[in-house]
Amino acid sequence: MIITAATDSLQLTPDWDRPALRPIQELAQFPVALIGDAQSRMGLMHAAIRPVTPGLRLAGTVLPIQTREGDNLAIHRALDDARPGDVLVINANSDTNRACFGDILGELCIARGIAGVVIDGATRDVAELQAMGLPTYARGISPAGPFKYGPGTIGAPVACGNVVCHPGDAIIGDSDGIVVVPKHLITTTLEKTRAQEQTEAGLRAKIPTLVH
Repeated sequence: MIITAATDSLQLTPDWDRPALRPIQELAQFPVALIGDAQSRMGLMHAAIRPVTPGLRLAGTVLPIQTREGDNLAIHRALDDARPGDVLVINANSDTNRACFGDILGELCIARGIAGVVIDGATRDVAELQAMGLPTYARGISPAGPFKYGPGTIGAPVACGNVVCHPGDAIIGDSDGIVVVPKHLITTTLEKTRAQEQTEAGLRAKIPTLVH
């Protein structure tokens, strides 16, 4: 960590398997809405989790973090073990009065190869996050800065935007929002999404015939 703080209040999960990124990147070529349709419209985060860096899509594997409201000690510590392609998925208890993420953490994410950040809570420094090209989604924006006391957990499943996210799950975001795909269903969901695309293409092909 670049900060000096005691981390004995944090609970760390031993390392977990990450799925291959290529199938996730292939899945990310499709809209989030289509992926959601392909998995029975499940795994879609609450509409309150919105992109705060417009135009930046994300795709990667879930690195789950639980933190107390307005505190980012667990986020700093999580980056020590993060791998390229991870997406920080942060349960900050839906609090939007104090940000738990900002531009310094954003720069650390870029240096670590983090693919994006999703926060059930608030962020700040959104102009800087946009400029550095870090896809960031959050429930809210607040200029109030965070504390660094803990407690928190890293690597254990968390709820974010009403979806339970396990370490290594696939997570994809676009301008509509976020979808989470369980890691053992990534290949199946990719196949179903391709099939769903073909179904919708067939429906669109019928539209000209309806014009009289």
